[in-house]
Amino acid sequence: MNKKQKKVLIRIIAAAALMILFSLLPVEGYVRFAFFMIPYLIISYDILRKAGKGILNRQVFDENFLMAVATIGAIALGDYKEGVAVMLFYQIGELFQSYAVGRSRRNISELMDIRPDYANIEQDGGLTQVDPDEVEIGSIIVVQPGEKIPIDGIIAEGSSTLNTSALTGESLPRDAACGDEVISGCINMTGLLKIRTTKEFGESTVSKILDLVENSSSKKSKSENFISKFARYYTPAVCYGALALAVLPPLVRILFLGMSPQWGDWIYRALTFLVISCPCALVISIPLSFFAGIGGASNQGILVKGSNYLETLSQTKYVVFDKTGTMTKGVFEVSGIHHSQMEDAKLLEYAAYAECSSSHPISKSLQKAYGKPIDRSRVTDIEEISGNGVMAKVDGILVAAGNAKLMKKLGISYQDCHQVGTVVHMAIDGKYAGHILISDILKPHAKEAIRELKKAGVTKTVMLTGDAKNVAEQVASELEIGEVYSELLPADKVSKVEELLEKKNGKEKLAFVGDGINDAPVLSRADIGIAMGALGSDAAIEAADIVLMDDDPLKIAKAIKISRKCLRIVYENIYFAIGIKVLCLILGALGIANMWAAIFADVGVMVIAVLNAIRTLFVKNL
Repeated sequence: MNKKQKKVLIRIIAAAALMILFSLLPVEGYVRFAFFMIPYLIISYDILRKAGKGILNRQVFDENFLMAVATIGAIALGDYKEGVAVMLFYQIGELFQSYAVGRSRRNISELMDIRPDYANIEQDGGLTQVDPDEVEIGSIIVVQPGEKIPIDGIIAEGSSTLNTSALTGESLPRDAACGDEVISGCINMTGLLKIRTTKEFGESTVSKILDLVENSSSKKSKSENFISKFARYYTPAVCYGALALAVLPPLVRILFLGMSPQWGDWIYRALTFLVISCPCALVISIPLSFFAGIGGASNQGILVKGSNYLETLSQTKYVVFDKTGTMTKGVFEVSGIHHSQMEDAKLLEYAAYAECSSSHPISKSLQKAYGKPIDRSRVTDIEEISGNGVMAKVDGILVAAGNAKLMKKLGISYQDCHQVGTVVHMAIDGKYAGHILISDILKPHAKEAIRELKKAGVTKTVMLTGDAKNVAEQVASELEIGEVYSELLPADKVSKVEELLEKKNGKEKLAFVGDGINDAPVLSRADIGIAMGALGSDAAIEAADIVLMDDDPLKIAKAIKISRKCLRIVYENIYFAIGIKVLCLILGALGIANMWAAIFADVGVMVIAVLNAIRTLFVKNL
């Protein structure tokens, strides 16, 4: 409990004690009024001040105005105890709400406790702690066992085991050795590491993640926008309704029924009506539900950029996947060289050099299979042809490496491969020289991910890939994916997604899952873009609406379940709060509900709604 909350608690205790004491004293008239004004002002001065500022700023109709009018009216009618009690319980509810929101924020902060406090720099034979913002790209930082890695970089010296749970939600540690890329936010568990930084702190993974989480509340869902608009019109409406309740029935009794007006009774009912009508439960609990849902997802390694995306995800019925790096590991290995017109080693050398400037997993697998350092001076005139392959001159000899479409484009006859896998056809000096077979493997949870998505209510699963038809169909068959489209260029993927968007029904949403680097156009075009394997990928974080901090496709179904739990709780709170308030408003207008019922309808409903909203934090076992 912070200082502000402690002060409010002291005021509540003091006002409650004085109210009980003065209730027991045998005093009447102005003395009783003066006595009860003491606890009333102790407990309500801040509410009265806010109501006054609202009136001066022409923003009259809010909960402070409602409470001020209701309690001042009750005191004017001589109901001192009830006037103080309404304000007292309202402050108790506000204190509870403040504590609950603070607690949920602390929980989220603890879940996302990845911000490094310092970076270690070697100076004069010792370690000096500096602000991570001060470390330049290319600097060597030292990370000791038990410390967080403060900035993204490459291990220059040492090996260790890293705890990535704060980023990915997974407890399984990862081994890291010299030459490996590491990202900020991980905890070094065993050995001492010297890391050469590759980014500034502001561009590092940890900074981007924290920025996403902190700014997620700015992108509001339809439910939140509805509640904001609802409160804007609802509050003045109930104020005018209360005024009508206080004035019209007495006038009807006088003018048409010839009865006494009973002004006191109808004004009391109007004041009760005002207390009941306070929209706190809705205004507080709905944003809190989304905030807690985003926090709970973050703990599982699922970053949601805003509550609007969480709401959209809950309606997902179509899930479209990229293949490489999404459903397969993207760790390719050369598994064969066929129909080679030269020595296998020489053909592999040409392939490795031609692909030396590409970061594509297939290119890396060729370089890995070659197994020797690449002398870049031997390569000139590199031309990458999107969706086809690459052309380059190696030692002055024109080398073409790519798929069948590249061979057709160059007018070179080629031989198909009889085995399933990714085929890199090679042409040297315009003549076909053979092909290299590269194989990829499915991710461990890929099959289970598709099964869980179907259990979660996803009606259609589709895979889009630029890979060969036989490879794509084999992967889709193994995973039991409903539809597969192969040999697609990036633009073709966008077209296919647009076709699927036209086929789906009104409220159904389509999610595209990709690696976030080559699939940025498709991620942007889908209703919801999910980046897979995005650990440290700037492109993924920028392009996607939701980022999975590890490469586990099983997290997609979990993200959908989290979003649906969050929306279920949101609607529970909306129906509960509005239902109770409407019932109590009717009872209050009929004179059946008094101020104490009004207190429950306001404070009680708010407390219950806030408690229900906090449930969205707990998503581990979904």
